[in-house]
Amino acid sequence: MKDKEDILNNSEETPQGENKVQMTDVQRDKVFDTEFYPHIDALYNFAYHLTYNQEDANDLVQETYMKAYRFIDKYIVGTNAKAWLFKILKNGFINQYRKKSKQPAKVDFEDIVNYQDTDDGAPQNYVDLRQEIFQGMIGDEITIAINSLPVDFKTVILLCDIEGFTYEEISKIIDIPIGTVRSRLHRARNMLKEQLKSYAESLGYIDKRSK
Repeated sequence: MKDKEDILNNSEETPQGENKVQMTDVQRDKVFDTEFYPHIDALYNFAYHLTYNQEDANDLVQETYMKAYRFIDKYIVGTNAKAWLFKILKNGFINQYRKKSKQPAKVDFEDIVNYQDTDDGAPQNYVDLRQEIFQGMIGDEITIAINSLPVDFKTVILLCDIEGFTYEEISKIIDIPIGTVRSRLHRARNMLKEQLKSYAESLGYIDKRSK
């Protein structure tokens, strides 16, 4: 992964001057260092699962941080930086990596950059993927199964069961109703269970007599 200086320098875009920024340079750098940069590993993992390519994942994360830095004045300091960054990354993926599949048209960054966390309640009750039959299994098997899912189902699994976002946060990140998040997550989990059933049985995680 690239470090902060590489992210901000290895790009033709120049954050300063392209958008009026209310923060001082010192304030902007502090927000980047304390609220944005700590999520780089989670962003890379998400990007890699979406693109399944190391170079593309690195490029997507770099683009995400460039946009976050450029539009940092639109971020409310102290809110949900992780969800804000994940939304930027998800839309970057739509813009650049789903064109081959003739998926949704380009997303206007101004329409998505204003995401802020408004979920003051407790996280939604859900069964964590890792607490079901998959707990303790070899990571590569789960990774392969997740990466084989259609991207819309893979996305909700990653956001909910791996990254721990609430249904409301996921709804905002991928721009779908909460009810759709629930149904899509239910279908994604069932698809994973079906793919991993035989493997789970071989390790004794499922009692064949209970089938």
